[in-house]
Amino acid sequence: MRKIRSVKDPPKRIAGSMATLLHDAVMNPAEVVKQRMQMYNSPYKTVLECIRTVKRTEGLGAFYRSYTTQLTMNIPFQAIHFITYEFMQEQINPRRQYNPHTHIVSGAVAGAVAAAATTPLDVCKTLLNTQENVALSSVNISGHLSGMANAFRTVYQLGGVAGYFKGVQARVIYQIPSTAIAWSVYEFFKYFLTKREANKKTPC
Repeated sequence: MRKIRSVKDPPKRIAGSMATLLHDAVMNPAEVVKQRMQMYNSPYKTVLECIRTVKRTEGLGAFYRSYTTQLTMNIPFQAIHFITYEFMQEQINPRRQYNPHTHIVSGAVAGAVAAAATTPLDVCKTLLNTQENVALSSVNISGHLSGMANAFRTVYQLGGVAGYFKGVQARVIYQIPSTAIAWSVYEFFKYFLTKREANKKTPC
């Protein structure tokens, strides 16, 4: 019988790391555009206008100023997310049976905890993406802000410790349904596929 590989196998860890690197490399520019268009009094009317203007005035590097911060945020987010989900399942579904209610609750709690814990990194990422002129000029920063360390320092100058948690409620509210849906769908298909395989092996 072929041995089933554990999720801790090096190939799977490497594959997961590469997936995160590539995912963020593709999505980081999209996040920059989205956040710039969401800014209050945003000068951009369309996605294409935003892309062209940012590229012309700030260069392609502007789309990746927050790349390191994004990667740094994803590591603790996913770690806290999975650990919290497993902990919740141990508490409310110790037999690990398919139970949509427990998967939704565990997923929601996991997303909320991970989102709240990583909000400081998300705030720094947003500042790097938007380069808010009013905020930067208020702390005498001219030009463009770059680097995670500079972003952390600037956020503290702007709002102290509390500044790292601006928007935490909105971030938590956003993640609760997102992770609840993701885990409930994942558990459903895992249950469905496992049951189907078991039925195929059962003799008539």
